[in-house]
Amino acid sequence: MTPAVAAPVLGGPALPQRRSLVTALPGPRSQEILDRKAAAVASGVGHTVPIAAVAAGGGVVVDADGNSLIDLGSGIAVTTVGNAHPAVVAAVQEQVARFTHTCFMISPYEEYIAVAEALNRLTPGDHAKKSALFNSGAEAVENAVKIARKATGRQAVVAFDHAYHGRTNLTMALTAKSMPYKSGFGPFASEVYRAPLSYPYRDGLTGSDAAARAISLIEKQIGADNLAAVLIEPIQGEGGFIVPADGFLPGLADWCRENGVVFIADEVQTGFARTGAMFASELFGVVPDLITTAKGIAGGLPLAAVTGRADLMDAAHTGGLGGTYGGNPLACAAALAAIEAYESEDLPARARALGDILGERLRALAAADPRIGDVRGRGAMIAAEFVDPATGAPDAALTSAVAKACLAEGVIVLTCGTYGNVIRFLPPLAIDDDLLREGLEVVASALAGV
Repeated sequence: MTPAVAAPVLGGPALPQRRSLVTALPGPRSQEILDRKAAAVASGVGHTVPIAAVAAGGGVVVDADGNSLIDLGSGIAVTTVGNAHPAVVAAVQEQVARFTHTCFMISPYEEYIAVAEALNRLTPGDHAKKSALFNSGAEAVENAVKIARKATGRQAVVAFDHAYHGRTNLTMALTAKSMPYKSGFGPFASEVYRAPLSYPYRDGLTGSDAAARAISLIEKQIGADNLAAVLIEPIQGEGGFIVPADGFLPGLADWCRENGVVFIADEVQTGFARTGAMFASELFGVVPDLITTAKGIAGGLPLAAVTGRADLMDAAHTGGLGGTYGGNPLACAAALAAIEAYESEDLPARARALGDILGERLRALAAADPRIGDVRGRGAMIAAEFVDPATGAPDAALTSAVAKACLAEGVIVLTCGTYGNVIRFLPPLAIDDDLLREGLEVVASALAGV
């Protein structure tokens, strides 16, 4: 018997842009759906917000009970262009009526090629580039490592403290945080090494000094001749929105170039206007050899890519890259519409404007409350780190309490950080200013009330 489903609610920007709670969370209908989840879905698949979503758009998510929540998470930086963006919806509807799949490796189609052309044009650097499309950020990272190893004939890969690169076997090895991402899932892929990151709030180093520290460790413990790639998020995501000190990324990139090491920028979370530039690498004056993208690329549909120097991208033999669903035509249609929106609506500028609102309010909170140790980020990718004001030690309990209090009042915020003591703000770029300010006032009240 087919289970009863609530009547559909139209989403997208037509949704009323307001916070409205008609029940406590979860409401009875959401609770019913969450009970079914508990019975049917593996318990390892958790959830953060105690609702069942039925519609989303602009800056809100609506649940099965009619509650409307302010969305400051964007599905973890996925619906950057706005949930159910009209152009994305129209492009997917048109494409799904024509064909849904052929497998690009069987019979190619123009949409995949057009996405590759757009990525080759948009990503940093004016050198010749090529792209390959996949389904998820983890797949993109794995394939970037494959390409680097094939191109260099070397095996070792360096990732950094606090890094997050995915949940597959290789990307678990690249990810720094054990729980919940790695604990009990080993053994992991070999020839993966870790270097110290630039973390200005915690290490106090200049960018050049932090780069020298990392390079010294790499040279001593691995050796440049054995190293295929250095992989880094220009601004770390799950690790705590850590922004490296100026000079750190250029120092690493220069060393890689001098030693024939592939410099890979993981822009899965930072890419596509999120940081106020189309790609965060631009903010630091870095041109990666390879860049991985996903999340915001296709307005919510699953798509990922590796883009980079044509000579590196062509190193893999025919058949060595691909996948049954990689570059699915629906996702490609969505990506082309989303990319058009990023450019025609000047969404990098919109991210910078939202970042001004976020930064101003959060810095004011930090000035009045020493439990906020640091406010950092770029564009619409801003975070607050919560600490014990007496010691500076991470305060995960406070962070969790603030996030739960926000959710109870109808504002979706996400936590992150190696120590679980960071709240990250990732509003959709379609959110209006007043709604964002309202959400931040809820955060302020939650902090004051904890």
